[in-house]
Amino acid sequence: MKKKGAILGTLVLIFTLVTASFVGAKALYESKAVPKGERHHITEIVKNNSKWEKVATGSGFMEGINFDRQGNIWMVSPPTGEIFTIKNGKVVTVNKTPMPIGAKFHKDGRLFITDGTGELYAYNSKTKKRETIVNSYKGKPLNGLNDLVFDEKGGIYFTEPMGSSATHPTGRVFYLPPNSKEAVLFSENIAYPNGIALSADGQRVYISEFNKNQILSVPSLSAADARETPFVFARFEGGIGPDGLTVDAEGNLYVAHFQAGEIVVVDSSGFDYGTIRLPEDAGTFVTNLAFYDGYLYITESLKNEVWRIKVNNTGLTPSGLK
Repeated sequence: MKKKGAILGTLVLIFTLVTASFVGAKALYESKAVPKGERHHITEIVKNNSKWEKVATGSGFMEGINFDRQGNIWMVSPPTGEIFTIKNGKVVTVNKTPMPIGAKFHKDGRLFITDGTGELYAYNSKTKKRETIVNSYKGKPLNGLNDLVFDEKGGIYFTEPMGSSATHPTGRVFYLPPNSKEAVLFSENIAYPNGIALSADGQRVYISEFNKNQILSVPSLSAADARETPFVFARFEGGIGPDGLTVDAEGNLYVAHFQAGEIVVVDSSGFDYGTIRLPEDAGTFVTNLAFYDGYLYITESLKNEVWRIKVNNTGLTPSGLK
């Protein structure tokens, strides 16, 4: 009788957990009413009369745009190893490192950079020195890195795409906990994980699966609800694939669509607002993007230009600038 009672108790527990899971999933996935008409239009993001403005022209392969606390623009160029800033409307080289690709400011003022050589390091703009943060996983060197994002705790999600492709999806995403030197494997088997961003509530990690022209959504390590599993968040047409990512305060995701000459905007449920096309005389290699003072700034790497456009929404403040 005791054995039967134990089995019955176990079954009741399993049923309760499964039921709770379905109830939670229903609340998670059915929280918004079905709209009567079209969900969105791009004019919710940019006004009809908004025009692109050219900010500066540089060289190399400009990428990794972001702002420091003083409002200065910083960028990098992987093939030339340059770290740039903009002074008086001109792109200026401030230093050279091996192969910088992604860049984000830490709260302490250092610029953290993901490098194509497989190293994540911190660059001090005052001393001109750089410090290796992590360059291995379980004793083995990391492959080339691409982009990074800080979470609210100061941990870092970063992408490792080198060597992966649509037919060889071996790319990985790692997480480096705050004040740690040991990276944790976060996600793998990705076809060239490129840009990366966190949702406005910090519950999801958005990953650009560049060689499959889509965005993946993966529950963050601090996600409160573990019922949500990784899924394809958005798919795109044309170009090659999504590069850099950024999020506004309302949770909308802005995607630099490489070789398409456009920014794609989707809401927090993955529904499309539309695209913000670059001017006809601009290039199509849109690599990265960042918000500042009511504008969306982008880097275009075919002609090595920085453009900006006035937007309706405020960008989510990067963790490193809070």
